[in-house]
Parts: sequence; structure tokens; C-alpha cells
Amino acid sequence: MLELFKDLFTFMRTQKKFWLVPLVIMLVLMGTLLVLAQGSVVAPFIYTLF
Repeated sequence: MLELFKDLFTFMRTQKKFWLVPLVIMLVLMGTLLVLAQGSVVAPFIYTLF
């Protein structure tokens, strides 16, 4: 998994695709939020955000 991120950031640096950094960060944060909230009490409150 760490190698995937390393390759992704290497690609962005060499191809000058720095606009992808905020997109990747938001996708990782959203995925983490959904995984952590799946079985918790906070889940109904998170679903109201979307």
C-alpha cells in the first residue's frame, strides 16, 4: 500500500500533475471516514452529511 502512494506521488512529481494531490487526499480521507464509521454510533450522523 505504501508503495502505491510512493509511485503515485512520483508520477505526480515527474508529470507535473500537482492538482491531483488535493483529490487524492480527499479520497483517502473520505474512504477512511466511511470505513471507520461503518459499524459505529456515528454512522447515522455521517450519512446525513451526504
